[in-house]
Formats: sequence, C-alpha cells, structure tokens
Amino acid sequence: MTFFVYLIVSNNKDKKISYVGYTKNLTNRIILHNKGKGAKFTKGRKWKLIYSKKYKTKSEAMIEENKLKKNYKLRKLLKQEY
Repeated sequence: MTFFVYLIVSNNKDKKISYVGYTKNLTNRIILHNKGKGAKFTKGRKWKLIYSKKYKTKSEAMIEENKLKKNYKLRKLLKQEY
C-alpha cells in the first residue's frame, strides 16, 4: 500500500499558511480539507496542494511528515513558489 506526505497552502489575509499531513488517498484528502472535514486547523479555508511525495509504508510516511513539519525553511521555500 502507498502513502503520501503532502503540503497544502491557503491564503489567510495577507499571508500564506501551510499544513502538512499524510494519507493513503491524496485526492480524497484534499477534497475533505476543502469541505471542512479535515484537521481542525484546516477548517474554513480553501487549500491548494503544492507538494506531495509517495512512500511505501505508513511508518516511512509518518517519519517524513514529521521532518517536513519541523523544516520551516523548506516549507517557506515551497510556499514562496505557490
């Protein structure tokens, strides 16, 4: 089974905010975030997928998700491209 780590971005007034997560079904997960059924932090915003990467196991995806969550420099760089 494959898992995805993803980064989504939303405009919040005059700045961009980002959210990092992992999932088995990337397309469905983005739809859920935009319907307000994702994580509490993501409710009420429109999100755009700007980064995703595929992993073979859930544990690999969780480790990489944690790394991306803590890597603020990379997240800022990816947000600037959006």
